[in-house]
Amino acid sequence: MKTVLNSITAVMLASTLVACGSSSSDDSSDTSTPVTEVTGFSYDATDLIENVTEQVIVDGYEMLNSKATVLHNATLTLLENKNEAALLAAQQAWKDARVFWEQGESHIFGPVDSLSIDPHLDTWPLNTADLEALLASNTTFSADNVKNFDDGVQGFHTMEFLLFGNGVEDNDKSIDEMTVREMEYLIACAEVFNIHTQSLVDAWVISANADDEPAYKDYLLTPGNDKYSSELGVIEELVNGVIGIVDEVGNGKIAEPFGTSKDTADTSLVESQYSWNSLTDFSNNIVGVQNVFLGTFSDENDSPGLKAFINAGDAELAAKVETQISAAIAAIDAIAGADDMPFRQAIKDDAGRVRIQTAIDALGELQATLEEEVVPLIKEWNL
Repeated sequence: MKTVLNSITAVMLASTLVACGSSSSDDSSDTSTPVTEVTGFSYDATDLIENVTEQVIVDGYEMLNSKATVLHNATLTLLENKNEAALLAAQQAWKDARVFWEQGESHIFGPVDSLSIDPHLDTWPLNTADLEALLASNTTFSADNVKNFDDGVQGFHTMEFLLFGNGVEDNDKSIDEMTVREMEYLIACAEVFNIHTQSLVDAWVISANADDEPAYKDYLLTPGNDKYSSELGVIEELVNGVIGIVDEVGNGKIAEPFGTSKDTADTSLVESQYSWNSLTDFSNNIVGVQNVFLGTFSDENDSPGLKAFINAGDAELAAKVETQISAAIAAIDAIAGADDMPFRQAIKDDAGRVRIQTAIDALGELQATLEEEVVPLIKEWNL
């Protein structure tokens, strides 16, 4: 009993002390749990990453590779037939392949960079002096030879020059203007081109390099590796990819040849000037951004894309980006005007320059939103 009585006394004393403490005016003694304000947003990015990786990026490179095969076959047919129809078919095959390359520039990371696929396929400006010297030489044009040439005399723009001419007066080179040497060089270029596009697809779906590294897509699909430590790294890669091409189109591809006036406009800086395909290129660059944003490809409604992620954190911002992407594409398409003016002519035309400035402004607004609002939003993601 003594023990019990002592315990009761101890409990009563402790209760008294607690009561005294709770009535104190000293805030430092408050032991209640502080209320933490809930911030940020939650989003499960697994489906987004899988969809954009498989249905946008990989499908896009597979389409590019398929179109590259068609292009190579079209050049072989051209040498066999040497007629206008065969030349037109080869020119169209070049344009068809161009679509999927330009759209894919919204995600130029991974093997397209590490394997130097980009410079092999799309080095610009073309080194016309070296190309013409090669055509005038006795060099044999085979895929093995051309593959070892400098990037400035192979890839898209070498084939463009051979197929369409110099682009100064027109873009409709006739079969009579094309030599057998040009056809032989074209065939070798197209074969090497197809070898590179196949390597790009293989790197994404089979192995990222010859050392049996996993397929590059697996790095994105299963983050927690030496390239992407988490889904956050993948989302950042996708966002930086679209920012990169919006910047390149607005401040590089369009603004650099545009110059500050008609006097400083420089047609030599216009990409795809031989085929007059520049505006289609620029538009497809931003369509590629739209593909990653919406998670769609070739009008297939696969989704989700970055829009779903941004929408989870700020629905108003997601709608703003979608509107700005559409506005940028429309502004680029409008540069041609009612008379379908090529970009290389529009930079020297008063009305054309007004339309070009509108496109530059639209791209600048999109870039600013991505950099100043979307990038900070990523930091609020409760991963």
